[in-house]
Amino acid sequence: MITFILSLLVLVMGYLVYGKIVERIFSPDDRPTPAVSKADGVDFIILPRWKIFMIQFLNIAGTGPIFGAIMGAKFGPSAYLWIVLGCIFAGAVHDYLSGMLSMRHGGEGLPELVGRYLGGRTKKVMLVFSVFMLMMVGAVFVYSPAIILGGMTGGGFTGILIWCAVIFIYYIIATMLPIDKIIGRIYPLFAISVLFMAVALMAVLFVKWPELPELTDGLGNMQPSLGNIFPCLFITIACGAISGFHATQSPLMARCVKHEKDGRPLFYGAMITEGIGALIWATISSYFFYGNGAEELGSTIAAQAPEVVVAVSEGWLGVFGGILAMLGVVAAPITSGDTALRSARLIVAEFIGIEQRSVRKRIYVCIPIFAVTMGLLYFNIADKDGFNIIWSYFGWANQTLAVFTLWTLTVYLALRKRAYIITLIPAVFMTVICSVFVVVSKDTMGLDMIYGYAVGAVALIVSLLLFFTWKRRVCAEKKG
Repeated sequence: MITFILSLLVLVMGYLVYGKIVERIFSPDDRPTPAVSKADGVDFIILPRWKIFMIQFLNIAGTGPIFGAIMGAKFGPSAYLWIVLGCIFAGAVHDYLSGMLSMRHGGEGLPELVGRYLGGRTKKVMLVFSVFMLMMVGAVFVYSPAIILGGMTGGGFTGILIWCAVIFIYYIIATMLPIDKIIGRIYPLFAISVLFMAVALMAVLFVKWPELPELTDGLGNMQPSLGNIFPCLFITIACGAISGFHATQSPLMARCVKHEKDGRPLFYGAMITEGIGALIWATISSYFFYGNGAEELGSTIAAQAPEVVVAVSEGWLGVFGGILAMLGVVAAPITSGDTALRSARLIVAEFIGIEQRSVRKRIYVCIPIFAVTMGLLYFNIADKDGFNIIWSYFGWANQTLAVFTLWTLTVYLALRKRAYIITLIPAVFMTVICSVFVVVSKDTMGLDMIYGYAVGAVALIVSLLLFFTWKRRVCAEKKG
Protein backbone atom coordinates (compact mmCIF):
# COMPACT_ATOMS: atom_id res chain seq x y z
CA MET A 1 0.00 0.00 0.00
CA ILE A 2 2.96 2.34 0.49
CA THR A 3 3.73 2.19 -3.24
CA PHE A 4 0.07 2.89 -4.01
CA ILE A 5 -0.05 5.97 -1.75
CA LEU A 6 3.22 7.36 -3.09
CA SER A 7 2.00 6.78 -6.65
CA LEU A 8 -1.20 8.74 -5.95
CA LEU A 9 0.77 11.64 -4.51
CA VAL A 10 3.17 11.70 -7.45
CA LEU A 11 0.28 11.77 -9.94
CA VAL A 12 -1.29 14.77 -8.19
CA MET A 13 2.07 16.54 -8.04
CA GLY A 14 2.58 15.74 -11.71
CA TYR A 15 -0.60 17.65 -12.56
CA LEU A 16 0.30 20.61 -10.34
CA VAL A 17 3.95 20.90 -11.40
CA TYR A 18 4.64 19.23 -14.76
CA GLY A 19 1.19 20.10 -16.07
CA LYS A 20 1.99 23.78 -15.52
CA ILE A 21 5.33 23.38 -17.31
CA VAL A 22 3.64 21.82 -20.34
CA GLU A 23 0.98 24.55 -20.32
CA ARG A 24 3.66 27.24 -20.21
CA ILE A 25 5.46 25.65 -23.16
CA PHE A 26 2.29 25.63 -25.27
CA SER A 27 1.29 29.15 -24.11
CA PRO A 28 -2.52 29.31 -24.31
CA ASP A 29 -3.91 32.79 -24.99
CA ASP A 30 -7.18 34.68 -25.44
CA ARG A 31 -7.81 34.03 -29.15
CA PRO A 32 -11.35 32.87 -30.09
CA THR A 33 -11.74 29.10 -29.86
CA PRO A 34 -13.57 26.99 -32.50
CA ALA A 35 -16.57 26.73 -30.15
CA VAL A 36 -16.95 30.51 -30.59
CA SER A 37 -15.72 31.13 -34.13
CA LYS A 38 -17.30 28.05 -35.78
CA ALA A 39 -20.40 27.47 -33.65
CA ASP A 40 -22.90 25.26 -35.52
CA GLY A 41 -25.11 23.90 -32.74
CA VAL A 42 -24.11 20.30 -33.55
CA ASP A 43 -20.40 19.62 -32.97
CA PHE A 44 -19.06 23.14 -32.36
CA ILE A 45 -20.88 24.36 -29.29
CA ILE A 46 -19.82 25.94 -25.97
CA LEU A 47 -20.31 23.63 -23.00
CA PRO A 48 -19.67 24.30 -19.28
CA ARG A 49 -16.17 23.39 -18.11
CA TRP A 50 -17.38 20.80 -15.58
CA LYS A 51 -19.43 19.10 -18.27
CA ILE A 52 -16.50 19.07 -20.73
CA PHE A 53 -14.31 17.45 -18.05
CA MET A 54 -16.91 14.76 -17.40
CA ILE A 55 -17.35 14.03 -21.10
CA GLN A 56 -13.61 14.02 -21.80
CA PHE A 57 -13.01 11.72 -18.84
CA LEU A 58 -15.66 9.26 -20.01
CA ASN A 59 -14.52 9.49 -23.64
CA ILE A 60 -11.06 8.27 -22.68
CA ALA A 61 -12.00 6.02 -19.73
CA GLY A 62 -13.33 2.94 -21.49
CA THR A 63 -12.53 -0.56 -20.31
CA GLY A 64 -8.85 0.16 -21.00
CA PRO A 65 -7.83 1.73 -17.66
CA ILE A 66 -9.81 -0.99 -15.84
CA PHE A 67 -9.10 -4.17 -17.80
CA GLY A 68 -5.64 -2.99 -18.87
CA ALA A 69 -4.63 -2.20 -15.28
CA ILE A 70 -5.96 -5.56 -14.08
CA MET A 71 -3.98 -7.49 -16.68
CA GLY A 72 -0.93 -5.23 -16.26
CA ALA A 73 -0.87 -5.78 -12.48
CA LYS A 74 0.02 -9.42 -13.14
CA PHE A 75 3.49 -8.24 -14.19
CA GLY A 76 4.09 -6.96 -10.64
CA PRO A 77 5.05 -3.58 -9.10
CA SER A 78 6.55 -2.38 -12.40
CA ALA A 79 2.95 -1.60 -13.40
CA TYR A 80 2.94 1.25 -10.87
CA LEU A 81 5.96 2.90 -12.45
CA TRP A 82 4.50 2.73 -15.95
CA ILE A 83 1.12 4.12 -14.90
CA VAL A 84 2.65 7.04 -12.97
CA LEU A 85 5.52 7.99 -15.26
CA GLY A 86 3.63 7.19 -18.43
CA CYS A 87 0.62 9.23 -17.34
CA ILE A 88 2.56 12.34 -16.26
CA PHE A 89 5.25 12.52 -18.94
CA ALA A 90 3.52 10.87 -21.91
CA GLY A 91 -0.25 10.33 -21.68
CA ALA A 92 -1.34 13.62 -20.13
CA VAL A 93 1.09 15.57 -22.35
CA HIS A 94 -0.24 13.69 -25.39
CA ASP A 95 -3.89 14.39 -24.48
CA TYR A 96 -3.37 18.05 -23.56
CA LEU A 97 -1.31 19.02 -26.59
CA SER A 98 -3.46 17.10 -29.08
CA GLY A 99 -6.54 18.88 -27.72
CA MET A 100 -4.88 22.29 -27.73
CA LEU A 101 -3.40 21.78 -31.20
CA SER A 102 -6.86 20.90 -32.50
CA MET A 103 -8.20 24.05 -30.84
CA ARG A 104 -5.49 26.15 -32.53
CA HIS A 105 -6.47 24.74 -35.93
CA GLY A 106 -10.21 25.24 -35.86
CA GLY A 107 -11.10 21.94 -34.19
CA GLU A 108 -9.34 19.74 -36.76
CA GLY A 109 -9.37 15.98 -36.22
CA LEU A 110 -6.26 13.88 -35.75
CA PRO A 111 -5.64 12.88 -39.42
CA GLU A 112 -5.83 16.55 -40.49
CA LEU A 113 -3.36 17.55 -37.79
CA VAL A 114 -1.00 14.70 -38.68
CA GLY A 115 -1.18 15.63 -42.37
CA ARG A 116 -0.50 19.29 -41.59
CA TYR A 117 2.78 18.50 -39.81
CA LEU A 118 3.88 15.09 -41.12
CA GLY A 119 2.74 15.40 -44.74
CA GLY A 120 -0.12 14.40 -47.03
CA ARG A 121 0.89 10.74 -47.42
CA THR A 122 1.00 10.26 -43.68
CA LYS A 123 -2.40 11.95 -43.45
CA LYS A 124 -3.96 9.38 -45.78
CA VAL A 125 -2.42 6.51 -43.83
CA MET A 126 -3.66 8.04 -40.59
CA LEU A 127 -7.15 8.55 -41.99
CA VAL A 128 -7.58 4.86 -42.79
CA PHE A 129 -5.71 3.75 -39.67
CA SER A 130 -7.60 5.94 -37.20
CA VAL A 131 -11.08 5.41 -38.67
CA PHE A 132 -10.63 1.63 -38.71
CA MET A 133 -9.32 1.70 -35.14
CA LEU A 134 -12.32 3.80 -34.05
CA MET A 135 -14.67 1.27 -35.62
CA MET A 136 -12.82 -1.51 -33.75
CA VAL A 137 -13.42 0.47 -30.55
CA GLY A 138 -17.11 0.73 -31.43
CA ALA A 139 -17.36 -3.04 -31.98
CA VAL A 140 -15.37 -4.05 -28.88
CA PHE A 141 -17.20 -1.55 -26.68
CA VAL A 142 -20.56 -2.95 -27.78
CA TYR A 143 -19.68 -6.53 -26.96
CA SER A 144 -17.80 -6.14 -23.65
CA PRO A 145 -20.59 -4.22 -21.82
CA ALA A 146 -23.21 -6.49 -23.44
CA ILE A 147 -21.50 -9.50 -21.84
CA ILE A 148 -21.61 -7.85 -18.41
CA LEU A 149 -25.23 -6.70 -18.81
CA GLY A 150 -26.24 -10.11 -20.12
CA GLY A 151 -24.69 -11.76 -17.08
CA MET A 152 -26.49 -9.35 -14.72
CA THR A 153 -29.93 -9.73 -16.34
CA GLY A 154 -29.82 -13.38 -17.40
CA GLY A 155 -30.96 -14.76 -20.73
CA GLY A 156 -27.68 -16.40 -21.72
CA PHE A 157 -26.30 -15.83 -25.20
CA THR A 158 -29.66 -14.51 -26.45
CA GLY A 159 -29.62 -11.90 -23.71
CA ILE A 160 -26.15 -10.79 -24.79
CA LEU A 161 -27.32 -10.41 -28.39
CA ILE A 162 -30.28 -8.30 -27.26
CA TRP A 163 -27.99 -6.01 -25.29
CA CYS A 164 -25.68 -5.74 -28.31
CA ALA A 165 -28.64 -4.53 -30.37
CA VAL A 166 -29.74 -2.05 -27.69
CA ILE A 167 -26.26 -0.59 -27.29
CA PHE A 168 -25.72 -0.34 -31.04
CA ILE A 169 -29.02 1.49 -31.52
CA TYR A 170 -27.92 3.91 -28.81
CA TYR A 171 -24.62 4.40 -30.67
CA ILE A 172 -26.49 5.34 -33.84
CA ILE A 173 -28.62 7.91 -32.03
CA ALA A 174 -25.74 9.42 -30.02
CA THR A 175 -23.51 9.65 -33.10
CA MET A 176 -26.16 11.44 -35.15
CA LEU A 177 -27.58 13.94 -32.65
CA PRO A 178 -25.95 17.25 -31.59
CA ILE A 179 -23.38 16.71 -28.86
CA ASP A 180 -25.40 18.53 -26.19
CA LYS A 181 -28.59 16.48 -26.69
CA ILE A 182 -27.53 13.08 -25.33
CA ILE A 183 -23.79 13.11 -24.63
CA GLY A 184 -23.92 16.45 -22.83
CA ARG A 185 -26.86 15.36 -20.67
CA ILE A 186 -26.25 11.77 -19.61
CA TYR A 187 -22.44 11.65 -19.50
CA PRO A 188 -22.22 13.56 -16.19
CA LEU A 189 -24.45 10.90 -14.59
CA PHE A 190 -22.28 8.10 -15.95
CA ALA A 191 -19.16 9.97 -14.82
CA ILE A 192 -20.49 10.11 -11.28
CA SER A 193 -20.89 6.31 -11.37
CA VAL A 194 -17.33 5.79 -12.61
CA LEU A 195 -15.88 8.21 -10.04
CA PHE A 196 -17.98 6.69 -7.25
CA MET A 197 -16.67 3.27 -8.17
CA ALA A 198 -13.07 4.47 -7.95
CA VAL A 199 -13.51 6.37 -4.66
CA ALA A 200 -15.50 3.57 -3.00
CA LEU A 201 -13.00 0.89 -3.96
CA MET A 202 -10.10 3.06 -2.83
CA ALA A 203 -11.83 3.55 0.54
CA VAL A 204 -12.14 -0.23 0.94
CA LEU A 205 -8.45 -0.60 0.10
CA PHE A 206 -7.52 1.81 2.91
CA VAL A 207 -9.78 -0.01 5.35
CA LYS A 208 -8.35 -3.42 4.46
CA TRP A 209 -4.76 -2.15 4.13
CA PRO A 210 -3.66 -5.43 2.47
CA GLU A 211 -0.09 -6.60 2.13
CA LEU A 212 0.91 -6.17 -1.51
CA PRO A 213 4.05 -6.48 -3.65
CA GLU A 214 5.92 -3.15 -3.34
CA LEU A 215 8.51 -1.46 -5.53
CA THR A 216 11.07 -2.30 -2.84
CA ASP A 217 10.46 -5.98 -3.65
CA GLY A 218 11.93 -5.43 -7.10
CA LEU A 219 10.70 -4.89 -10.64
CA GLY A 220 10.97 -8.46 -11.83
CA ASN A 221 8.29 -10.05 -13.99
CA MET A 222 5.89 -11.96 -11.71
CA GLN A 223 4.06 -13.56 -14.67
CA PRO A 224 6.62 -14.53 -17.38
CA SER A 225 3.88 -16.37 -19.29
CA LEU A 226 2.44 -12.98 -20.28
CA GLY A 227 5.61 -12.06 -22.14
CA ASN A 228 8.51 -9.77 -21.32
CA ILE A 229 7.80 -6.60 -19.36
CA PHE A 230 9.49 -4.78 -22.23
CA PRO A 231 7.45 -4.33 -24.41
CA CYS A 232 4.32 -6.22 -23.29
CA LEU A 233 3.54 -4.20 -20.15
CA PHE A 234 3.56 -0.96 -22.18
CA ILE A 235 0.98 -2.34 -24.61
CA THR A 236 -1.16 -4.04 -21.96
CA ILE A 237 -1.55 -0.88 -19.87
CA ALA A 238 -2.40 1.73 -22.49
CA CYS A 239 -5.34 3.93 -21.46
CA GLY A 240 -4.04 4.24 -17.89
CA ALA A 241 -0.66 5.55 -19.09
CA ILE A 242 -0.81 6.69 -22.73
CA SER A 243 -3.35 5.89 -25.46
CA GLY A 244 -3.49 7.07 -29.06
CA PHE A 245 -7.28 6.69 -28.94
CA HIS A 246 -7.37 9.75 -26.69
CA ALA A 247 -6.01 11.93 -29.50
CA THR A 248 -9.11 11.11 -31.53
CA GLN A 249 -11.31 12.17 -28.60
CA SER A 250 -9.62 15.39 -27.48
CA PRO A 251 -10.67 17.24 -30.69
CA LEU A 252 -14.32 16.49 -29.82
CA MET A 253 -14.01 18.57 -26.67
CA ALA A 254 -11.65 21.07 -28.31
CA ARG A 255 -14.71 22.10 -30.32
CA CYS A 256 -16.63 22.87 -27.11
CA VAL A 257 -14.10 24.85 -25.00
CA LYS A 258 -14.68 28.57 -24.60
CA HIS A 259 -11.18 29.61 -23.44
CA GLU A 260 -7.79 28.09 -24.30
CA LYS A 261 -6.62 28.49 -20.71
CA ASP A 262 -9.19 25.90 -19.62
CA GLY A 263 -7.22 23.22 -21.46
CA ARG A 264 -4.93 22.03 -18.66
CA PRO A 265 -7.65 20.90 -16.21
CA LEU A 266 -9.84 19.57 -19.02
CA PHE A 267 -7.27 17.54 -20.97
CA TYR A 268 -4.21 17.06 -18.74
CA GLY A 269 -6.43 16.77 -15.66
CA ALA A 270 -8.76 14.19 -17.19
CA MET A 271 -5.79 11.96 -18.03
CA ILE A 272 -4.37 12.25 -14.51
CA THR A 273 -7.81 11.28 -13.17
CA GLU A 274 -7.79 8.24 -15.44
CA GLY A 275 -4.32 7.36 -14.18
CA ILE A 276 -5.64 7.41 -10.60
CA GLY A 277 -8.41 5.02 -11.65
CA ALA A 278 -5.85 2.72 -13.24
CA LEU A 279 -3.74 2.81 -10.05
CA ILE A 280 -6.75 1.79 -7.96
CA TRP A 281 -7.57 -1.19 -10.18
CA ALA A 282 -3.91 -2.21 -10.43
CA THR A 283 -3.70 -2.22 -6.61
CA ILE A 284 -6.95 -4.17 -6.23
CA SER A 285 -5.68 -6.67 -8.78
CA SER A 286 -2.34 -7.00 -7.03
CA TYR A 287 -4.26 -7.95 -3.87
CA PHE A 288 -6.46 -10.28 -5.92
CA PHE A 289 -3.58 -12.09 -7.64
CA TYR A 290 -0.80 -11.92 -5.03
CA GLY A 291 -2.62 -11.41 -1.72
CA ASN A 292 -5.60 -13.36 -0.48
CA GLY A 293 -8.14 -11.33 -2.46
CA ALA A 294 -9.22 -14.16 -4.74
CA GLU A 295 -9.79 -16.50 -1.78
CA GLU A 296 -11.66 -13.79 0.14
CA LEU A 297 -14.02 -13.14 -2.79
CA GLY A 298 -14.58 -16.80 -3.59
CA SER A 299 -12.89 -16.57 -6.98
CA THR A 300 -9.74 -17.98 -8.57
CA ILE A 301 -6.40 -16.38 -9.23
CA ALA A 302 -6.78 -17.36 -12.90
CA ALA A 303 -9.87 -15.14 -13.24
CA GLN A 304 -10.04 -12.89 -16.30
CA ALA A 305 -10.41 -9.11 -16.04
CA PRO A 306 -14.24 -8.98 -16.29
CA GLU A 307 -14.53 -11.70 -13.63
CA VAL A 308 -12.24 -9.72 -11.31
CA VAL A 309 -14.40 -6.62 -11.77
CA VAL A 310 -17.61 -8.47 -10.96
CA ALA A 311 -16.14 -10.29 -7.94
CA VAL A 312 -14.61 -7.15 -6.44
CA SER A 313 -17.60 -4.87 -7.07
CA GLU A 314 -20.15 -7.26 -5.59
CA GLY A 315 -17.93 -8.60 -2.81
CA TRP A 316 -16.62 -5.28 -1.50
CA LEU A 317 -19.47 -2.84 -2.09
CA GLY A 318 -22.58 -4.90 -1.43
CA VAL A 319 -25.71 -4.88 -3.55
CA PHE A 320 -26.24 -1.13 -3.92
CA GLY A 321 -22.58 -0.28 -4.21
CA GLY A 322 -22.07 -3.19 -6.55
CA ILE A 323 -24.83 -1.95 -8.85
CA LEU A 324 -23.32 1.55 -8.98
CA ALA A 325 -19.84 0.15 -9.53
CA MET A 326 -21.03 -2.16 -12.27
CA LEU A 327 -22.91 0.75 -13.85
CA GLY A 328 -19.58 2.55 -13.95
CA VAL A 329 -17.84 -0.42 -15.56
CA VAL A 330 -20.63 -0.70 -18.15
CA ALA A 331 -20.97 3.06 -18.72
CA ALA A 332 -17.25 3.55 -19.37
CA PRO A 333 -16.97 1.42 -22.52
CA ILE A 334 -20.38 2.47 -23.85
CA THR A 335 -19.53 6.16 -23.57
CA SER A 336 -16.17 5.58 -25.25
CA GLY A 337 -17.78 3.55 -28.03
CA ASP A 338 -20.34 6.16 -29.04
CA THR A 339 -17.81 9.00 -29.12
CA ALA A 340 -15.42 6.76 -31.08
CA LEU A 341 -18.01 6.43 -33.84
CA ARG A 342 -18.78 10.15 -33.58
CA SER A 343 -15.07 10.86 -34.08
CA ALA A 344 -15.03 8.53 -37.09
CA ARG A 345 -17.96 10.47 -38.61
CA LEU A 346 -16.24 13.82 -38.13
CA ILE A 347 -12.88 12.58 -39.44
CA VAL A 348 -14.41 11.15 -42.62
CA ALA A 349 -16.63 14.21 -43.15
CA GLU A 350 -13.66 16.54 -42.69
CA PHE A 351 -11.56 14.59 -45.16
CA ILE A 352 -14.15 14.50 -47.96
CA GLY A 353 -15.49 17.98 -47.21
CA ILE A 354 -19.10 17.25 -46.24
CA GLU A 355 -20.54 19.72 -43.73
CA GLN A 356 -22.33 18.11 -40.77
CA ARG A 357 -24.99 20.68 -39.92
CA SER A 358 -27.48 18.77 -42.11
CA VAL A 359 -28.95 15.52 -40.74
CA ARG A 360 -29.11 14.06 -44.23
CA LYS A 361 -25.38 14.57 -44.80
CA ARG A 362 -24.59 13.09 -41.41
CA ILE A 363 -26.50 9.98 -42.47
CA TYR A 364 -24.49 9.75 -45.71
CA VAL A 365 -21.24 9.63 -43.75
CA CYS A 366 -22.54 7.30 -41.02
CA ILE A 367 -23.97 4.50 -43.20
CA PRO A 368 -20.62 2.95 -44.27
CA ILE A 369 -19.12 3.50 -40.80
CA PHE A 370 -21.97 1.65 -39.10
CA ALA A 371 -21.92 -1.09 -41.75
CA VAL A 372 -18.22 -1.89 -41.17
CA THR A 373 -18.65 -1.67 -37.39
CA MET A 374 -21.51 -4.16 -37.58
CA GLY A 375 -19.27 -6.49 -39.60
CA LEU A 376 -16.57 -6.30 -36.91
CA LEU A 377 -19.20 -6.88 -34.23
CA TYR A 378 -20.45 -9.98 -36.08
CA PHE A 379 -16.88 -11.35 -36.21
CA ASN A 380 -16.53 -10.51 -32.52
CA ILE A 381 -19.58 -12.61 -31.70
CA ALA A 382 -19.33 -15.42 -34.27
CA ASP A 383 -15.68 -16.34 -33.70
CA LYS A 384 -14.91 -17.66 -30.21
CA ASP A 385 -11.57 -15.84 -30.30
CA GLY A 386 -13.00 -12.79 -32.09
CA PHE A 387 -12.93 -10.50 -29.04
CA ASN A 388 -9.35 -11.44 -28.13
CA ILE A 389 -8.16 -11.00 -31.72
CA ILE A 390 -9.76 -7.57 -32.15
CA TRP A 391 -8.62 -6.45 -28.69
CA SER A 392 -5.05 -7.57 -29.39
CA TYR A 393 -4.84 -5.65 -32.65
CA PHE A 394 -6.59 -2.69 -31.06
CA GLY A 395 -3.93 -2.58 -28.32
CA TRP A 396 -1.07 -2.37 -30.82
CA ALA A 397 -2.96 0.00 -33.13
CA ASN A 398 -3.81 2.19 -30.17
CA GLN A 399 -0.18 2.70 -29.16
CA THR A 400 0.92 3.11 -32.79
CA LEU A 401 -1.61 5.93 -33.09
CA ALA A 402 0.03 7.53 -30.04
CA VAL A 403 3.37 7.34 -31.88
CA PHE A 404 2.01 9.33 -34.85
CA THR A 405 0.42 11.87 -32.52
CA LEU A 406 3.58 12.37 -30.45
CA TRP A 407 5.71 12.92 -33.57
CA THR A 408 3.13 15.42 -34.85
CA LEU A 409 3.31 17.33 -31.57
CA THR A 410 7.11 17.20 -31.61
CA VAL A 411 7.25 18.73 -35.09
CA TYR A 412 4.76 21.42 -34.06
CA LEU A 413 6.83 22.42 -31.02
CA ALA A 414 10.10 22.31 -32.98
CA LEU A 415 8.70 24.58 -35.70
CA ARG A 416 7.76 27.11 -33.03
CA LYS A 417 11.14 26.82 -31.30
CA ARG A 418 9.64 25.53 -28.08
CA ALA A 419 10.85 22.78 -25.73
CA TYR A 420 10.05 19.83 -28.03
CA ILE A 421 11.94 17.51 -25.69
CA ILE A 422 8.69 17.00 -23.72
CA THR A 423 7.21 15.06 -26.65
CA LEU A 424 10.40 13.85 -28.36
CA ILE A 425 11.35 11.48 -25.52
CA PRO A 426 7.93 9.77 -25.29
CA ALA A 427 7.70 9.72 -29.11
CA VAL A 428 10.99 7.83 -29.42
CA PHE A 429 10.15 5.54 -26.51
CA MET A 430 6.75 4.56 -27.91
CA THR A 431 8.24 4.11 -31.40
CA VAL A 432 10.65 1.56 -29.94
CA ILE A 433 7.91 -0.15 -27.90
CA CYS A 434 5.59 -0.60 -30.89
CA SER A 435 8.43 -1.76 -33.15
CA VAL A 436 9.61 -4.39 -30.68
CA PHE A 437 6.07 -5.57 -29.91
CA VAL A 438 5.15 -6.23 -33.53
CA VAL A 439 8.27 -8.40 -33.85
CA VAL A 440 7.91 -10.47 -30.67
CA SER A 441 4.13 -10.68 -30.17
CA LYS A 442 2.67 -14.14 -30.81
CA ASP A 443 -0.25 -12.44 -32.60
CA THR A 444 2.08 -10.90 -35.19
CA MET A 445 5.59 -12.16 -36.05
CA GLY A 446 6.28 -14.09 -32.83
CA LEU A 447 10.10 -13.91 -33.10
CA ASP A 448 12.61 -14.21 -30.25
CA MET A 449 13.38 -11.17 -28.10
CA ILE A 450 16.88 -10.86 -29.56
CA TYR A 451 15.29 -9.84 -32.86
CA GLY A 452 12.95 -7.52 -31.02
CA TYR A 453 15.86 -5.75 -29.32
CA ALA A 454 17.64 -5.40 -32.66
CA VAL A 455 14.57 -3.90 -34.33
CA GLY A 456 14.04 -1.60 -31.33
CA ALA A 457 17.62 -0.32 -31.58
CA VAL A 458 17.17 0.36 -35.29
CA ALA A 459 13.86 2.15 -34.64
CA LEU A 460 15.55 4.33 -32.00
CA ILE A 461 18.43 5.36 -34.25
CA VAL A 462 16.39 5.83 -37.42
CA SER A 463 13.65 7.89 -35.76
CA LEU A 464 16.16 10.26 -34.17
CA LEU A 465 18.17 10.56 -37.40
CA LEU A 466 15.05 11.37 -39.42
CA PHE A 467 13.87 13.96 -36.93
CA PHE A 468 17.17 15.80 -36.55
CA THR A 469 17.85 15.63 -40.30
CA TRP A 470 14.44 17.22 -40.89
CA LYS A 471 15.09 19.84 -38.22
CA ARG A 472 18.48 20.76 -39.68
CA ARG A 473 16.94 21.11 -43.15
CA VAL A 474 14.14 23.32 -41.89
CA CYS A 475 16.60 25.55 -40.03
CA ALA A 476 18.78 25.81 -43.16
CA GLU A 477 15.78 26.79 -45.30
CA LYS A 478 14.79 29.53 -42.85
CA LYS A 479 18.32 30.93 -42.82
CA GLY A 480 18.43 30.83 -46.62
